[in-house]
Amino acid sequence: MPEAFDWDILHRPSAMAMVRGQLGFSWMVLSGRLAHLTDEQYFWRPSSEALTVVRRHYTGPFRPLGSGEWVAQWPDEPDHRGPRTIAWLIAHLTEMFFERWEWTFGESRQGRADITLHGNARDAVAWLTYWVEAWQDAIAGLDEDAALTIGLSQANELDAAEPFGHVVLRLNRELIHHGSEIMTLQDLYAVAA
Repeated sequence: MPEAFDWDILHRPSAMAMVRGQLGFSWMVLSGRLAHLTDEQYFWRPSSEALTVVRRHYTGPFRPLGSGEWVAQWPDEPDHRGPRTIAWLIAHLTEMFFERWEWTFGESRQGRADITLHGNARDAVAWLTYWVEAWQDAIAGLDEDAALTIGLSQANELDAAEPFGHVVLRLNRELIHHGSEIMTLQDLYAVAA
C-alpha cells in the first residue's frame, strides 16, 4: 500500500519542499497504480517491436542493460522512439533512481549496468519502490542549500555540472513522464484484453 502523501509540504515555501512535494505526489499516484500491476500487464507489448525486459540471451538487436538473468533491451540511439512495455519503463525508472542514489548518497561505485532487474511485476515494483523511497528519504534529509550545490550528484557529467535541484527535478520529470506512459499502457491493456 502506498505511503500517504505529506500534504503539509505544500505549505513550506522552499525550493527543496517544492521538488520533494512534486516527487512525493507523483510517486503516490504512480505507486497506487503499480500496486495492482499483473505480470500480464507488465509484459504486454503494444506492438511486436516494443522494447521490454527479457532473459539475457534474448536481447535481439539491442544491448542488454542489467547485471543478472533479466535485462532491459537497450537501444543504441539515445532518442529511440519505439514503443516500450511497462516492464521496460519500470526497469528504466529503477536504474535511474538507483544510479542517482548511488552517485549522490551511496558509495559511487555502481552504475546503471549493475542494476538487478526482474522477470515479474511484483518484484520489479518492489525494487522500483525501494529505490524511489531511498531517493526520497535521502533528499528529505538535505538542507535548503543542497538544492544549489553544484556537483552533489556525480552520476554523469550533466549532474556534476549543475545545481542539485536540477538533478532532482529531472528525476521528477522522468517519473512523471514514464509514470504517465505506464498508466496509459495499463489502460490500453484493459481495453485490448
